[in-house]
Amino acid sequence: MAGGPPARVGVVTAKAGSFSHEVSLTGDIEAQVQSDISFRVSGRIVERLVDVGDHVTPDQVLARVDGQEQRIALDTANAALASAQAQLQQSEATFQRQKTLITSNATSQSQLDAAQENLSVAQGAVAAATAQVAQAKEQLAYADLRAGVSGTVTSRSAEAGQVVQAGQAVLSIAQDGPRDAVFDVYEALVGTPPGSPDVDITLIADPTVTTTGTVREISPIVDAKKSTIRVKIGLKETPPAMSLGTAVRGHAGLAPQRRVVLPASALFMWQGRPAVWTVTADTSQAEPREVTLDRYTTQSIVLADGVRDGDVVVTRGGQLLRPGQVVETVAEKAP
Repeated sequence: MAGGPPARVGVVTAKAGSFSHEVSLTGDIEAQVQSDISFRVSGRIVERLVDVGDHVTPDQVLARVDGQEQRIALDTANAALASAQAQLQQSEATFQRQKTLITSNATSQSQLDAAQENLSVAQGAVAAATAQVAQAKEQLAYADLRAGVSGTVTSRSAEAGQVVQAGQAVLSIAQDGPRDAVFDVYEALVGTPPGSPDVDITLIADPTVTTTGTVREISPIVDAKKSTIRVKIGLKETPPAMSLGTAVRGHAGLAPQRRVVLPASALFMWQGRPAVWTVTADTSQAEPREVTLDRYTTQSIVLADGVRDGDVVVTRGGQLLRPGQVVETVAEKAP
């Protein structure tokens, strides 16, 4: 046993109980569906008709490329169609003449069959040329970039004069419809089950504007810089004031867990680890006990492990204690 007079310390008797922690985080409003819009053909952008923040409709033209290549392809297809149609007219005339001659035995059956075969080939050529014209017209229409959806332009990645490739994103559109409140949540918090599936959402600029939502998506990737996970809360209703990008606060209670709550003054560091001083019941000696912290509150610490029901924990006067020191205890009010 260590020598020295007993040290007078304040203590509380630990008692495990149900502890429910409430979480409040700041995030923003985003669309549930974000679309990247791109041209289907390559070319140089000659005109951009919308800017970030504009609301667009499905058939609205957002930008145009020069379309020179597509116009040449259409002219070529029209010329091929005209040639095929002329060949068809000639083949039809030849076939009709052979039909007339065969009745008077002025031609042979083989010549009639050949004329009919040529007519079938010419008809097929016209059909193919017509399809080529339709395809060329469609390609030329792709020179106009259309939204395809209703929504708000959130970003642009190309400007007039820039050459873009087919499929290269030019604009991003947040589609109209359901909205998410998006938060960056610490990894440890994600593993704690909520007490209720509903999350209260409040507009920071006007706390009277509120709504509720449920967890819709949890990212499987942890942000390496912030050690957070992105969580999306699908809003049940979206107040008009909660427009895209507005800052909101999410508030939710976690499921109650059995924890020991002690005054913050009980905590100290022992060999680089969080610990508390406990007092043995039979010898009144102070002994350090490593603990596992769950979380902090303003004036308390919440322990997940290390202290059990009935343990006597030093909350005042532990700064100069040493292991095995005999102490005189004074009961204090538990938090």
